[in-house]
Amino acid sequence: MNEHHQPFEKLRLNNENGSEYWSARDLSSLLDYKDWRNFQKVLSRAMQACETSNQEIADHFVDATKMVTLGSTALRELDDVHLSRYACYLVVQNGDPGKPVIAAGQTYFALQTRRQELADDENFMRLREDEKRLFLRNELKEHNKQLVEVAQQAGVETTLDFAVFQNHGYQGLYGGLDQKAIHQRKGLKKSQKILDYMGSTELAANLFRATQTEEKLRRDQVDSKEQANQTHFDVGSKVRKTIEELGGTMPENLPAPEHSIRQIESAAKRLNKK
Repeated sequence: MNEHHQPFEKLRLNNENGSEYWSARDLSSLLDYKDWRNFQKVLSRAMQACETSNQEIADHFVDATKMVTLGSTALRELDDVHLSRYACYLVVQNGDPGKPVIAAGQTYFALQTRRQELADDENFMRLREDEKRLFLRNELKEHNKQLVEVAQQAGVETTLDFAVFQNHGYQGLYGGLDQKAIHQRKGLKKSQKILDYMGSTELAANLFRATQTEEKLRRDQVDSKEQANQTHFDVGSKVRKTIEELGGTMPENLPAPEHSIRQIESAAKRLNKK
């Protein structure tokens, strides 16, 4: 695990039921907020984001108190908030991205939250590789629709604009390779689409790229296609950096599956008819 990410896990605590949580007071210090009042503004934005995502605020932000030492021996009780992992993710997403520790935290908590979601889904874990690919490909298809809508609002209007926008995301994630280069690297025919020849790991990385780009375009209120392109590239690069830090295989080095998504879908339909 990267040295910038270790402090976040070191702050993790467990309550009497064994559930993990973070102290907002501890997190504020780590994120370099010296004034609690300023950090409360970040907490407020995070709570609003939680509510906007149709999550119960009380499930992720729990009012609490914390005893701190003043001087050499005196103790004082201060207001605190116990944060879930998802709440920590929202806090760092709404913090000052100019702080290096927050930039690191934005990647870390987002990826860890996604990994935990998948780990908690026992049905997903039991799926065969082909079923995982179908699931992730359909998820990516839906999120790409939402990404198109948000990108259009940012000024990505024409078909050519969107092709350029998509290539920026791919270039960030694939170390400079655009869609055409990825297509060639996979050894695909002209009629074959790269997303149809991705394994579940590669699809998951692209899904994460798409969802995080969509959120960042909305959150930063991006209003030019040049800025949208740069945002897509930056998010792709950050996902790539995280894969590297976790010791994963770079997406361009992942093998292309033998069967396409369309072939898997056709096989599934034949089975259903039987």
